[in-house]
Amino acid sequence: MKTKEETIVYEHKEFRKYSKDGRFVDMPDGWEFVPSGDPGLTRRLKSTASDYWVVKRKFGRKEFGVGLCVPKGLASVISEQLKAERETPEYQHKLESGRKRREKKQEQYQEDFEAAVLAFLAFHPRWTELAKKFAKEVTAFTTPVGSGTVARTQRIPIEDRARAAVIAWMRHNTTNYDDRYIPRIAGKRREVRRDLAQESLALLKSYRAGKDAPADCPLQNALNK
Repeated sequence: MKTKEETIVYEHKEFRKYSKDGRFVDMPDGWEFVPSGDPGLTRRLKSTASDYWVVKRKFGRKEFGVGLCVPKGLASVISEQLKAERETPEYQHKLESGRKRREKKQEQYQEDFEAAVLAFLAFHPRWTELAKKFAKEVTAFTTPVGSGTVARTQRIPIEDRARAAVIAWMRHNTTNYDDRYIPRIAGKRREVRRDLAQESLALLKSYRAGKDAPADCPLQNALNK
């Protein structure tokens, strides 16, 4: 019977099991650490090993998986099995089908996200072309897989993602945020972001109202680079 996942903390170049009462217990003799990086190997090890530990790193209050501790020799055996399976025509076909499916899903998401950005911008008809160009730039910047941007999260509605992505794009491209010195004071960076967001929203409001572009408009300057 397999054990439940147990947190391992990396301390002084040794992997040790971290217990809730604050004590450290050495990894069992005859075990080895297998780093993350091959999801197939990780899944197979979890389903095969009679016992294993899930290794995690702690950063503040968050924990991130970095690998497994399993009996020595098991990982090399499973790796050879996986290598043989991955060289078969059936596996290559499955791999290609999965790639095409993910590409299609990504293309659809980009289309949906760009539409959500356009809806949020809601520029006056006189600025339709500018809005389209803006939406494409924001989408290209925020939607790549693995980018880690707010556009990739599923925790909030796409409308909220679009709004946040526009504000983030403008913060980095139409303000001096990246070059500004921000004191290392709790809450100061959040305050600066909030103030810049209000500036960005004010600029968007003028385009929604169909007003003339402001002199030396930072938005148009950024889009014309």
